[in-house]
Amino acid sequence: MTNVRLPLRALVPFAAGSVGMGIWVTVPGIFLLYFLTDVLAVPPQVAGLALLLPNAADIVVRPWVGRISDANLAGRGHRRQLMVAGCVVVLAFVTLFAVPSDLHGTTAAIWVAVALVAGKLLYSCYQVSYLATPADLGIGYHERTRLMGYRSVVITVSVLLAGVAAPLVAGDDPGVGDYTRMALLLGAVMLAAMLVGITGVARLNRAAPGTPAEPARGGLLVALRDRQFRALAASYLTVAITMKLVLAAMPYFAEYELGRSSLTTVLVAAFMAPAVLTTPLWVLVARRFGKQRSLLAAQAVFVAGSLVLALGAAAGLPLLIAAVATLGVAFAAMQLLPLSMVPDVIAAAGPAGTASAGSYTGVWTAAEATGGALGPYAYSACLAAGGFVASTAGEHTTQSPGALAAVRYGFTLVPAVLMTIAIALQRRYTLDKHAHTAAPSAVEVSP
Repeated sequence: MTNVRLPLRALVPFAAGSVGMGIWVTVPGIFLLYFLTDVLAVPPQVAGLALLLPNAADIVVRPWVGRISDANLAGRGHRRQLMVAGCVVVLAFVTLFAVPSDLHGTTAAIWVAVALVAGKLLYSCYQVSYLATPADLGIGYHERTRLMGYRSVVITVSVLLAGVAAPLVAGDDPGVGDYTRMALLLGAVMLAAMLVGITGVARLNRAAPGTPAEPARGGLLVALRDRQFRALAASYLTVAITMKLVLAAMPYFAEYELGRSSLTTVLVAAFMAPAVLTTPLWVLVARRFGKQRSLLAAQAVFVAGSLVLALGAAAGLPLLIAAVATLGVAFAAMQLLPLSMVPDVIAAAGPAGTASAGSYTGVWTAAEATGGALGPYAYSACLAAGGFVASTAGEHTTQSPGALAAVRYGFTLVPAVLMTIAIALQRRYTLDKHAHTAAPSAVEVSP
C-alpha cells in the first residue's frame, strides 16, 4: 500500500537524526575555509585543495557504501548497521578543529585534510543509509514530500542553530583552542541526534514496510543508466556547489565587504530562518503545482537574490539582509524537493530501482559531497585570483581592491551563474509531470 500516512512517533525521531547531519554539513562548510586561511595562515589555493582533495576518496566510496547498504537491507532486513558505524564521524569532526598548536600553513592543511577524509567516509555510512529510507517505505508521491518536509525543517533549524552557535561558542577573534572547544560541544549534540535518528528509521520501517528487497545486481549501473536520475543529480550537483560556496563565503563577505565579522551570525540567521519558516509552505506549493515547477521557481528566485547582493555594502544592510533572506526561501525548496524526487525516480525504475535504492542514494550523496568540496574550492579560487592574503588568528591584513572585489563577486555573481546552469539542467527532468498528476492523496491511518 502506498497511501499510508506516517505517524509522528516515527517522523519526529527520523527527522531528529538530521540535527547531527546539519552540524556536520554546516560547521565545516561555513567555517573550515576561514579557519584555514585566517587562523592557521594557510594560503587560499592550498586551503581550497585541502578541502577539495579529500572529496576524491569520498566520490569513489559513496556509491560502494550504497551497494553495501543494499546488501545489508537484503540480508538483514534493515540498513541500520552502517548508520551505527557512521556515528564515529563525531571523532573526525573534533579532530578537524583540534589542530596542534605548532602546525600552520601547509602542515596544518594536511592535518585538516586527513581528518576530513576520515570524516567524509564515516559520514557517508550514516547519510547514505538514512537517505535511502524513503525509497524503502511503502508510501506514495505526496507522503515522500511530507516525510522529507519534516526532515528538511529539522536539518534547516540545525543548520541555523549550528551556524549561530558555532561563532558564539568560539568567541570573538578565536584561536585554535576556541574552535576545539566549539567542536567538542557540538560533537556531543551531533552524536546524540544521530543515535535518535537510527531509532526513527527503525520506526518508519515498522510503520510502512515496503516490498521485501532482493539482492541487488548492477545497482550502480541501474542508477547511472537512469536518464531521469542523471538529470536530477546533475542539477543537484550544481546546486550543491552553489550553496556550499555561499556558506563558505559568508564570513568573508561579513568581514571584508560589510566591515564586521560579527555580521556572519546575522547573515547565517537571515539565510536559515526563512528557510525554516517556508519549508512547510514549499510542501504545500509542491502538492499544488508539482515538485519540478516549484523547484525551478525557487532556483530563479535564488538567481534574482544573488544579483541584488552583487550591489555590495553600498546597497545598505537592510536590503542585503532581505536579499539573503530571499536566498534562504529558495534554499528551503532546494533542500526539500530534490530529495523527495529521488524516491520518485527509484519507484519509477521498478523492481530494479527498488532493490538498488542504496546505490541510487550513494551516487546522489557522492554528487552532494562533490558539491560540498567544489563550492569552497571555487570560492578559494576566486580569492586567490583576486590576490587575497591569508593570516593567523589575531593578525589583521589589509586586502587589495582586487581581493575585495573577489570577496564580493565570488559570493554573488558566481552563484548566480552556477544556479542558472542548474536551472538548465533541471529542465531535462521530465518525470514529475506524470507523477504529480497520477499521485493519489494520502489517507490517514492510526499512528
